[in-house]
Amino acid sequence: MLGEGARAAGYRLIVRDEVASTMEEARRALGDGDPGRLWIVAKSQNAGRGRHGRHWGSPPGNLYASLLLATPCEPALAPQLGFVAGLALHDAAAAVTGLSYPALALKWPNDLLIGGAKTSGLLLEGENRAGRFSVVIGFGVNVASAPEGTPYPAAHLSAHAAEATVERLLAALSDAWHQRFSAWSLPGGFGPIRAAWLERAAYLGETITMRLPEGPVSGRFLGLDASGRLELETEAGRRLIDAGDLYFGTAPMSGAPTG
Repeated sequence: MLGEGARAAGYRLIVRDEVASTMEEARRALGDGDPGRLWIVAKSQNAGRGRHGRHWGSPPGNLYASLLLATPCEPALAPQLGFVAGLALHDAAAAVTGLSYPALALKWPNDLLIGGAKTSGLLLEGENRAGRFSVVIGFGVNVASAPEGTPYPAAHLSAHAAEATVERLLAALSDAWHQRFSAWSLPGGFGPIRAAWLERAAYLGETITMRLPEGPVSGRFLGLDASGRLELETEAGRRLIDAGDLYFGTAPMSGAPTG
């Protein structure tokens, strides 16, 4: 199911019928000494999770995948991989559905939207073991179905392209990841990644609300700084935000199924 470019670059694939979490499977592989560039995909999960440890159901027909990267970068640069992954996912969804921006957009920091409705999410975690820094990126994508009863609109790919399948999406995603990651790995590579991400950004220039530990903060979404922090123009002045849940209007837009 991996794309030809990904396979040629040395990426490998493990497919499981059911796991607790593909993120945990990737961690287990890391503990066993796996050299990385490993995709782990499950047809279903019984303990999938999103940001902040949120639990998410994982019905069959959607993509539940984690990518293990061994020593991909210095720990300080690891958050940038979230933007690389978001771009790759946007590329793949566009290839499978034929949609483009603004119908298909990226919401900071980790979501893919179709028509403003949440279609997927990403989860990025780093780990140091025996002096080796590794990263696991979880992808949860609504392909055949979307959850009901969520506090935010949700969508799935097959509603926009009947031929959308997990297999087609994974092939496109693995190739897109290889291409975007290779570009990011070049000197100064985050600059083009940042620019490409902003070209696909949801709510850019609009008023948003960020839910932060100290409480909600509202302002105009100006863009990203050179390291990927969200730039917010508030009544108190410009503010840089490392992490938080983004709201547009009154409906929460955070959280998504991941690996």
